[in-house]
Amino acid sequence: MATVELSFSALPVHVRTARLIVTAVARRSGVAEALLDEVRLAVGEACSRAVEAHRLHCPDEPVRLELTGSGRRFEVTVSDTVPGDDAAGGPPPQPDEDDLDFDLGEGTAELGLAVIAGLADDVEIATTPKGVQIRMSWPAEAEATI
Repeated sequence: MATVELSFSALPVHVRTARLIVTAVARRSGVAEALLDEVRLAVGEACSRAVEAHRLHCPDEPVRLELTGSGRRFEVTVSDTVPGDDAAGGPPPQPDEDDLDFDLGEGTAELGLAVIAGLADDVEIATTPKGVQIRMSWPAEAEATI
């Protein structure tokens, strides 16, 4: 399968569209019907996390997705461009509570990553000075049709 690249502005309304596109590509890539809800939910969680980070730190930058099917795997990479706070790629500084539209509570970002890890078959999270990449993959039972 060829790589499908998608980028969208950091608005919550676009997360739904990204989920629909990823689910359709996953289906065409041979992911079992029983796993499609997990793909949709995990991608939605990763995109929502990226959108929120962009809205706080770099609202004009797009969120990027890369969808690939190699061998018997379907892989989704969600990338944001929120830079880390040091050369080692540490997490970006947390906003003041006054800057938030609503209080998400302690540990919300970690909870979202835990949800992703529970839904995806394989997850890798990379934090760099250029941003965060969440790579998720699922088994593909059939040959890709795209």
